[in-house]
Amino acid sequence: MDKYLHGDHTRYDIKIHVVWITKYRYPVLRKEVGYRLRDLLRQGCEARNIGLLAGHIRPDHVHLLLSISPTQSVSQVVKYLKGRSSHLLQDEFPALKKRYWGQHLWARGYFCVSVGEMTQEMITDYINKQAEEDGKDFQVTE
Repeated sequence: MDKYLHGDHTRYDIKIHVVWITKYRYPVLRKEVGYRLRDLLRQGCEARNIGLLAGHIRPDHVHLLLSISPTQSVSQVVKYLKGRSSHLLQDEFPALKKRYWGQHLWARGYFCVSVGEMTQEMITDYINKQAEEDGKDFQVTE
């Protein structure tokens, strides 16, 4: 149980893999823009108590492995990271502000998948073993 994080009344290990792209897939995240984005994402995660476990910035997209608490939704986390980074990068790099004149550095949407050590099969087996009766998918123990 030591590997799990905890809140006042919870123990959890919620990890998500998130990917988002630049608008029009322009390869603008090179060199100093990419390094600055990395720093901004680190600062943003630290400010919101989001664990940044791994990341990779490609010229036209971002990959992050994040650890979040049960009180944070994926959409809130991504909205915060994309919004903050877009605003600050465009303020610091005039070429970005010129290219993205509508002030939208990132394309709408993102990809997200949960990550864990427990597979769906392991969880299903665990649930089914709780009441080894007739093998129904959803049982109530009386």
